[in-house]
Amino acid sequence: MSLSFSFLAANGTDSKTYKGERSPCDPSRVLHVRKVPIEVSEAEVISLGVPFGKVTNLLMLKGKNQAFIEMASEEAAITMVNYYTTATPHVRNQPVYIQYSNHRELKTDNLPNQGRAQAALQAVNAVHSGNMSLSGTATGSDGGMMPGQSPVLRIIVENLYYPVSLEVLHQIFSKFGTVLKIITFTKNNQFQALLQYADPMNAHHAKVALDGQNIYNGCCTLRVEFSKLTSLNVKYNNDKSRDFTRLDLPSGDGQSTLDPSMQTAFGKTYTHTYIGKFASHDKMRLSMQTMPGALGPLTIPSSAMTGRMTIHGMAPTVIHSVLLVSNLSPDSISPHGLFILFGVYGDVHRVKILFNKKENALIQMADATQAQLAMSHLNGQRLHGKVIRVTISKHQTVQLPREGQEDQGLTKDFSGSPLHRFKKPGSKNFQNIFPPSATLHLSNIPPSTTDDFLKDLFAGSGYTVKAFKFFQKDRKMALIQLGSVEEAIQALIDLHNHDLGENHHLRVSFSKSTI
Repeated sequence: MSLSFSFLAANGTDSKTYKGERSPCDPSRVLHVRKVPIEVSEAEVISLGVPFGKVTNLLMLKGKNQAFIEMASEEAAITMVNYYTTATPHVRNQPVYIQYSNHRELKTDNLPNQGRAQAALQAVNAVHSGNMSLSGTATGSDGGMMPGQSPVLRIIVENLYYPVSLEVLHQIFSKFGTVLKIITFTKNNQFQALLQYADPMNAHHAKVALDGQNIYNGCCTLRVEFSKLTSLNVKYNNDKSRDFTRLDLPSGDGQSTLDPSMQTAFGKTYTHTYIGKFASHDKMRLSMQTMPGALGPLTIPSSAMTGRMTIHGMAPTVIHSVLLVSNLSPDSISPHGLFILFGVYGDVHRVKILFNKKENALIQMADATQAQLAMSHLNGQRLHGKVIRVTISKHQTVQLPREGQEDQGLTKDFSGSPLHRFKKPGSKNFQNIFPPSATLHLSNIPPSTTDDFLKDLFAGSGYTVKAFKFFQKDRKMALIQLGSVEEAIQALIDLHNHDLGENHHLRVSFSKSTI
C-alpha cells in the first residue's frame, strides 16, 4: 500500500482512513511520527531517521502535528523503532512518538508543498554522507577521526561524591541528540564514560554545553572531550554499557564491557566497577538551570519519595525510590529482615509484604539513588534458598494500612529507626558499601569480647565459620568468613544489632576483604 495524494488532503488526512494508522502493525519502512511541534522544520524531522540509514522521503502534516518518514530499507526502520522504544525522541524539547505505518511507501510526487521536504532531504543526506566519509579521510594517528570531528565523546566525572549511573548520563546527553551507545568504566580511580552520538554535530553541541558543568551542586563535575574513536563496539547491554540500537545483546554478567579492539585502542583494559564517595544529599541539585536545552534541577533530597531529573523546558522524569522485591520465601521473610538487609545500601523508610502475594514486597528507600544502589547489589542474590529479583517499582510511595485495615503486621514504617546507617552526613558508612560476600565485617565489639565468643555466636545461630580474625590495630572490629554468600546474607539479617552487653550492639556489614 502506498501513501498517495488520493489518500491525503493537501495538509491533512481523511479522518476515517487515518484511524487505522494508530493500530499496531507489521514493520514497514514508512514510519508515522506523532505529536510533532507545529514550528518544527523538515530537517529536524529527517534527523530522527538519519542515524539509522538513508531517509528516502518525507511527508509533513503540520496541521495535524504529524509526519511520515520513509527509510531506504525496512531493516533501518526496525532498528529506528527499536531504538526509540527505549529512548523517547525529542524535537524542540518536546517528546514525539514513532510507530510503523500501515503504508509500505510514500508517494508524494503530486502533493503540493513538497519542494521544501525534498530540498531538506537532499541537504541532510548530503551532510550525513559527508560525515560518514570523514572517518575514512580525516584520520588521526590511531586511525580514528581527528579530534573535534568524532561523534564519540569521552566523559570524566570529577569530584564524584554521588553515584552517576549510565541512565543519568543518557538523560543528560540525549537532550543534545540521539545517543546510540554508552560505555562506563573506571580509569585512574575516576569514573568515566564513552558516549556515541548519531551525528558529530550532536557531540559538538553537547561538549560546548556540558563541559565543566556540575551534575549536582558543588560536585560530580563533567569533563567532556572528543574521543579519537569514531564508533563504539558494545558487547553487552547492562548497567555498565548499552547499545540502544541493539536490544538483542546479552547482559554478559560480570564480563568485560570493552571488546579487545577497543581495549587495544585505549592501551589497556579498564575495569568498570567503582565505589562512589557520597556526600550529604539534602541539598544536591543540578546546577545547569540557565543553559537553554541543558539541565534543570535534579533534586535528590533525603526526605523525597522520588528523585526528579528535570531538563529545561520539559516535563520532569520521575525516578522512583520504591523497590519491588519478588521470589521471596513467604514463610521465612519479615519486614524487619528486609529492612536490615536493604539498609546496608540505604536508609529504608517503609517495607510492605504484599497481603495476597507474600512472595513479593515493596521497599521504600530514602531516595532514588539508594534504591538504584540496593537494586544493583541485591538483585539475583540468594535468600532462604531462592534467587530474589529486585526492580524499580512503578509506585512512588509505600502506603501504610488505614486504621482498622487487616494487615497481619506485613507493613512497617522504619522512617524513625535508630538503625539507619546513612543519616549522618559524611559517615564512613558511605565509603564502605560493598556487594554481598561470604566475609562479614564486624564492628562495635566490646573490649572484653573474645574471638571464641563471636565464633560461637555465629556457629550457634547455624552458620559455618570458616575463618575469623580481629583487626590488629583495633579490636573493636573483626572479619568473619562464613560458608557461602547466602549464609552471610542471612547472618547479617539475624545478627546485625545483636546485643553483646556492655551497652554495645554488634554492627555487621559486607566486607571487601577476605581472610
